[in-house]
Amino acid sequence: MPGTRKLGRPTAHRNAMLRGMVTYLLENGYIETTLTRAKEVRSIAEKMITLGKKNTLATRRAALAYITKEDVVKKLFDEVAPKYADRNGGYTQIYKLGPRRGDAAEMALIKLVD
Repeated sequence: MPGTRKLGRPTAHRNAMLRGMVTYLLENGYIETTLTRAKEVRSIAEKMITLGKKNTLATRRAALAYITKEDVVKKLFDEVAPKYADRNGGYTQIYKLGPRRGDAAEMALIKLVD
């Protein structure tokens, strides 16, 4: 179930980390991170893209309340969301990359679908 992983962090730190990761994903199109973080980011990023598809003032303000950069919100509403206008969900893909050297955490690449 999305949104229930604690990721070993206090609530405020976890929320700030996820906000930053979602912003970075929408800005660059991909992130390399651990598998569990990628699964959490996927859930939130897909909700942001769904907000972008509605494109009203209320949804723009809701996206601005979560995404940390205004230019990323503009990109979301002007470029990213229209690309997925005829698609019902499934805007991201997660690729497993194998264990990380050092602590053997399962790494993954999360990217926006083309």
